[in-house]
Amino acid sequence: GSSLEPEERSMEPPAVPEQEEEEEEEEEEGAVPLSMAPGPVGCQLFGYVGIEAVLDQMKIKTMKTGFEFNIMVVGQSGLGKSTMVNTLFKSKVSRKSSQPGQEERIPKTVQLQSITHIIQEKGVKMKLTVTDTPGFGDQINNDNCWDPIIKYINEQYERYLREEILITRKRKIPDTRVHGCVYFVPPTGHWLRPLDLEFMRRLSKIVNVVPVIAKADTLTLEERAEFKQRIQEDLRTHAISVYPQEDFDQDPEDRALNNRIREKIPFAVVGADQEHQVNGKRVLGRKTKWGIIEVENPAHCEFPLLQDLLIRSHLQDLKDITHNVHYESYRVRRLNESNRPGLG
Repeated sequence: GSSLEPEERSMEPPAVPEQEEEEEEEEEEGAVPLSMAPGPVGCQLFGYVGIEAVLDQMKIKTMKTGFEFNIMVVGQSGLGKSTMVNTLFKSKVSRKSSQPGQEERIPKTVQLQSITHIIQEKGVKMKLTVTDTPGFGDQINNDNCWDPIIKYINEQYERYLREEILITRKRKIPDTRVHGCVYFVPPTGHWLRPLDLEFMRRLSKIVNVVPVIAKADTLTLEERAEFKQRIQEDLRTHAISVYPQEDFDQDPEDRALNNRIREKIPFAVVGADQEHQVNGKRVLGRKTKWGIIEVENPAHCEFPLLQDLLIRSHLQDLKDITHNVHYESYRVRRLNESNRPGLG
């Protein structure tokens, strides 16, 4: 719909009078209808048409309007969720849970905090919303601590659905749906806890869940490899489908790429929002007595893999699966409920 789009013109042939149609039908009684006639898969062009210009049009439109991306981080306090988000987007997009010098108070229940920022890079504008979940898994009794998170995700689906079914809809519906949920697994080096399994089992049905091993620098390389293997076994045993889901691979190329990603999940990540001088270059990293752990160095941790997945290679796919799979299943369920007799 912009004013630059050409008028729609019908490519169908002009209407033929009924009498002429009857004569043609008599003459071509044994002919195969046009719609059933076999045709070539492609059509050879004899000159430049300009079809590829649609890519430039889409790019210009996206740069003007921008796009939305909503991410949720879930995990216990102290696993570096805020630092990881700041490292992902190289800006202060997630606030710390407590100010320096103040005692951190753990909420008695899970409280969700959303922060929205506008990020611009090379003319592309992104409205980023980060949702944190303080209080998750920090209590003695963590029964049903995932309920507020499930409720929040479904509320965003409901908000989008209510806008979508209006008679006079907005030209662009505000999208607050959660496109990806990064779940932080504590670096215990053993098996997944029942809390981790139950959370991912429930949440993977309604949102794209990406598990990561937090603060992976506390594990040796051997411990990290063994821990990842145990987590993968746990996910297979309990039939938990994390992102990228194997069922949604569209073609062999996507399947080959996603298979390589699935072999690496969960990513062993390290977050840092401070720069250090290494060999004359400024790098993001964590300084220890033994040296500096470079966050963006694949030899030190798998943070670059997580960044590629969430932003550089699969950001649009995260949004597409959220809309076409998770939101669609919620929409069908809600509309079926409203159509049942006796329900308002």
